[in-house]
Amino acid sequence: MDSINVSELVERMGSNEDAVRKMAVFKLQSNIGDPSFADVFILEGGLSKLRNLVLHASGNTLAYSLTSFSRLLEVDKGWDFVNPDVVERTIVTVKQVVEQVVSQPLVNILRGAMSILVYIVSYPYAAGDRLSNPDNFGFRALKPAIAIHPQFLEMLVSKLSSADHALCANSMQLINSLMRDAITSDSESDWPKLVKRLQDLGVIDAVYDLMQSNAIQDLSQPLLEFQALTKVLLRKWRDLPVDLEKPDHRRALKMIHIAGNPEKPATPTENGNDDAHKKQQTPEKWRRLGFESESPGWEFENVGYLGMMDLSNYVRTMEDTFQKTLLEQASKSLHQRCPVARASLAVTSILVEHFEIDKADPDDAKFQLAFESKSNIDKIFRPLILKWSVLHTAGMQAFFRLWQTTSAEADDFVKIYDLVRILFEAVLGSALRTKGLPEVQKELAGFELPKLRQLQMELLELTYEDTWGQHLRQIKDELSHEALQFVKEQRIRCLLAGAWFPAVSNDDSERNGVPSLSSSFRYAKLSHNRRYLHVGDFETRGDADPAVETLPERIDLSTVTSVTSNVTAQTNHSDNSSTETLKTKQNGAPNTKITISGHLPSSRPNTASQSQSHDHSHSRNDSSAARPHHRKASHHQKEITLLTLHPQTQTLASEWLDGLLMLLNQQPITNETSKLIEMIKDYGLKIRLLNVRFDEMGDNGPGEGPEMPSREGVDEEFWYDDFGG
Repeated sequence: MDSINVSELVERMGSNEDAVRKMAVFKLQSNIGDPSFADVFILEGGLSKLRNLVLHASGNTLAYSLTSFSRLLEVDKGWDFVNPDVVERTIVTVKQVVEQVVSQPLVNILRGAMSILVYIVSYPYAAGDRLSNPDNFGFRALKPAIAIHPQFLEMLVSKLSSADHALCANSMQLINSLMRDAITSDSESDWPKLVKRLQDLGVIDAVYDLMQSNAIQDLSQPLLEFQALTKVLLRKWRDLPVDLEKPDHRRALKMIHIAGNPEKPATPTENGNDDAHKKQQTPEKWRRLGFESESPGWEFENVGYLGMMDLSNYVRTMEDTFQKTLLEQASKSLHQRCPVARASLAVTSILVEHFEIDKADPDDAKFQLAFESKSNIDKIFRPLILKWSVLHTAGMQAFFRLWQTTSAEADDFVKIYDLVRILFEAVLGSALRTKGLPEVQKELAGFELPKLRQLQMELLELTYEDTWGQHLRQIKDELSHEALQFVKEQRIRCLLAGAWFPAVSNDDSERNGVPSLSSSFRYAKLSHNRRYLHVGDFETRGDADPAVETLPERIDLSTVTSVTSNVTAQTNHSDNSSTETLKTKQNGAPNTKITISGHLPSSRPNTASQSQSHDHSHSRNDSSAARPHHRKASHHQKEITLLTLHPQTQTLASEWLDGLLMLLNQQPITNETSKLIEMIKDYGLKIRLLNVRFDEMGDNGPGEGPEMPSREGVDEEFWYDDFGG
């Protein structure tokens, strides 16, 4: 300000020569953003001359004047010329600026003019209670000028495709300002008309393309603000109750009814009452469409007019599908029909929840950009919200598909609702900013039910984990113990049932490290008191299993010191799971070996199981990959092989190896048993979770039971038992 003579600058702005005025206003635009300079400029009477240039100048002089006036408003100066005290001059100024935007092709003129309009439209939002007459600002101030120049909005939307990102950002900001002022005003007539007009001009598609383009960095602020305003707009429609006394609401509902291709009632009798006859002929006028009653207005309570808009749009765009679906449902019994209207309202509710419409705030863009770095900026953009109607239609199709796939009935409506909600979270929640809409539609249409069920259980478990924490971990520990005991009993019962095994040949020959098997058979069975393992060798395998008392040999389990096996673990890299494999001979016959080692009891003579001691050396060689489980052996007796079994199937090997280990109070080692334990534990947890409702957790977390019911109206011997206490 020291190097510029403000008085001289103001005087030059009033010169009769355009070159002098242009140079003066060119210098002004560079300094007017300084509040102290702006104060001196206004005191010197420069504001009136600047306004005169804005109204009457042309070319670069006009461009510099618009920029200067815009920067003056930016520092909250010069509002006297758009103040209610000079209403007439304000309206003239606004009209003139609109005229410049429409008629001047120069980009720099457009930038300045749009900036001025942004400040004028945004002023009520920024000034708040300082406005004495808000009708002279905001969208209402532009309405007369837009009425004279209706092509203004069309031109504004067309600039969104401009290669000049600065001009595109100005257009975006002005559209945001118009929407913000319109949807936050109290008038119920202005904002729907403006929004409808902008939608018809293609603003949604234009902004959607910008959000998915590489220009996102340059346009992040206005685009994110548009996204926030879209959420505010959706919430405003959601909060608008359906009132059938309003003509447009009544027309929308009537259109839905007519699109359903209702049957025409028969002609009434000559003396009959026409209205009564119609009611008699169409007793399910609205229930046929999927409403719960014949008074559908109240069913829009949770989703408001937004739900009616979504249903109307679906019926209008998918009329053939809508009619075909109604015919298909009409052929089913009442409890098997999928309620189309309720499904539509449910999908709307899911979208409202997914996009967090209840948390909509016009200032979201400022806070989000303040906390997000450029590398994470993609995470805060959700362009799919602009395709609300398309997502709603895709959700309806997914609802029908899941209803049919699961053979759902009327009582299962909430379950299908949950599946569709999880489907949207899975597909939309993981969608990147640049993910195309066709790809999203394809995923919604092709998501498999088993995978959806798996996600449902994972989310349910996480939900309860967050809510119950320590209590849920305690339940898991209990279930792990119960599952282990259950499998232990199952494995031991396999031993109690007995099993046949091929016997080792008498010549005890070994080829290539593999003992040869004879054609005889060995039968092993656990005694009923679970203290002895009875064994017998047979030349042939009979039709009936031998009784325990007919088996000549028995092993006292108290003398067993270890059970080992040559079952090896092989990792499947495709699914990161491990499975045991049976060792096989070269001819493909399995050669899995279970070796039971121990010492002979001193109280009785040596049993015939000693004859198998020659297998001891082979056991030590073949079980090198196994995990031995030892009892504490006596230091005075030598450990020998008491018995060797050769199971020929993986299941039999798992049952007997882990059964013997668990019988000796040791941990199982095969993956088949571990998977069985995990499966039982998971099923037990799921059953417990599915039997607990969310509202049983109490308002303050776990530990609070449901509310105690009163005894009003109870005249019998009823009582209340709090099972959760």
